[in-house]
Amino acid sequence: MSRAFVNEDQAAAQADQPVERLVSAQPNYVTPTGLAQLQAKVAQLHSQHSEQASLGDQADPQRQADIERDLRYFQQRLQSAQVVTQATSTAKVQIGSRVTFADEQGSEQQVQLVGEDQADAAHGLVNWGSPLGRALLGAQPGDEVLWHRPAGDQTIEIIRIEPA
Repeated sequence: MSRAFVNEDQAAAQADQPVERLVSAQPNYVTPTGLAQLQAKVAQLHSQHSEQASLGDQADPQRQADIERDLRYFQQRLQSAQVVTQATSTAKVQIGSRVTFADEQGSEQQVQLVGEDQADAAHGLVNWGSPLGRALLGAQPGDEVLWHRPAGDQTIEIIRIEPA
């Protein structure tokens, strides 16, 4: 048999395997809510995996491979989770803090600093390791910090810090 046919068979088999989810190199700090969400996600994936396994030959191999990949990722994230204490300070931005800041035009925005897997910008949940999160972390009310954005750097002023 030609080597070309063997390589094509291997390539076809690999195409069915989902690409592994990359695990961030930054510390996996999570809020207590973020830890609960990780635990719920792992439980949900275990349930989906069991459902697929119970289907036997009827199981969708691609769906099963996707679930197994996600399960590996979220189990690893759960094992590496470092729960931060509940943010209580109104004097300094911590992971878990709700922060109101104003941009150079005076427009105010409120965000909460959370762990990577809990981040959801549409709901104001910002990864502490993102450019905005790093700019805010450790700041105090009245501080002006530089937010390094892809669209260009912007100075923002911390207006208020609230515990979560």
